[in-house]
Amino acid sequence: MKEFQMRWIKLDNLEEAKRAIAQIGSDSGGIAFMAGKSLGKAIKVENVPLPAAHILKQEMLSVGGDAAVHRNVIVNKVEATDVLLLGTVRQFEQFAQKILAQPFGLKELGQQLKALLKGLEPPQERTLACRGRELVLGKRTLVMGILNVTPDSFSDGGRYVDLKQAVSHAEQMIEEGADLIDIGAESTRPGTVPISAQEEWSRLEPVLKELLPRTTVPISLDTYKAEVAEKGLEAGVNIINDIWGLQGDPDMARVVGKYHAPVIVMHNQKELNYHHLLGDMMAFFRRSIQLAEENGLSRDEIIVDPGIGFAKTREQDLEVMSRLDELKSLGHPILLAASRKRLIGHVLDLPVDQRLEGTIATSVAGVAAGVDMIRVHDVLANRRAIDMADAIYRRLRGRNFAGA
Repeated sequence: MKEFQMRWIKLDNLEEAKRAIAQIGSDSGGIAFMAGKSLGKAIKVENVPLPAAHILKQEMLSVGGDAAVHRNVIVNKVEATDVLLLGTVRQFEQFAQKILAQPFGLKELGQQLKALLKGLEPPQERTLACRGRELVLGKRTLVMGILNVTPDSFSDGGRYVDLKQAVSHAEQMIEEGADLIDIGAESTRPGTVPISAQEEWSRLEPVLKELLPRTTVPISLDTYKAEVAEKGLEAGVNIINDIWGLQGDPDMARVVGKYHAPVIVMHNQKELNYHHLLGDMMAFFRRSIQLAEENGLSRDEIIVDPGIGFAKTREQDLEVMSRLDELKSLGHPILLAASRKRLIGHVLDLPVDQRLEGTIATSVAGVAAGVDMIRVHDVLANRRAIDMADAIYRRLRGRNFAGA
């Protein structure tokens, strides 16, 4: 049986709620009635078989919630439908328990829902082992500093190809508050010609050889080639950052598993066509997560990156940015990498070297959404903004004030 795709869906007002229910294909007469119910919490389940959809509708109504389904479900004229579950957290807890005993794969759906509900709780502080170095997750938002050792990077191409300049810049970013450094040697901006693994490694090797013994923070290697990743891990790199989410090079998952290296899996695809933008991204991530798990990685060792600026239009990037917190339903750490991206250039009509304020805005949005890491070029300014945003968004509201 096909696995259900379940995720929280962000609905902040009646207009958004009505639009989301209409997209399901619900009868127009019921949209206004159900819209208000969705402002508690809303969960979208995609491609649910007709018999299971009937049960979901019935069981949500039985606990005081509701479920939006396609208008033709009631007359049994569709084979499957997306379902929008509408209710409070308490109703979802009751609903999850009830469907554990139901057929048509709904036991697995109930287990998924229980996992989603756990994700609503404040993140617990824990330590991620990174092959001899550590990162503390859940305490504050981590900052990843970007070091490009390539002559044609979209934002700072050629500035750090000199070995001394590259190492000096990495050390400066650490002094400014970077929790880890991400090193890349191949530009991935649109229109660039791919380079060979040999050329990529020739750019990386001298920098890694000099930098790894001199730093204490984890070093991430930005590559989608298994051959380069293996050489980097053999040299002592701590994390692999793959822009194809282990789905580009068929040997990449084996390599990260062999060295038990935490991996960042970024969403990417070759075309801009989507059925459901966030739903399709979730399906991509689940494939990446499965590949990582099959090779021995689990939980915090698998970090998801929504891939801002990759295979997305400006409007799609903005949609993803506004719904980052939906990615928390995957149960893995989230990295946001929007620094100096063309999204900012398009919105503000600014060249690459004038996108600092726009980058800071995306960083603060990331903190508000609960991401765990933010990848940036300008560490000091972003570190300060992120620390301030952490002070606002990571505190437990009402903890220190009677009657708050």
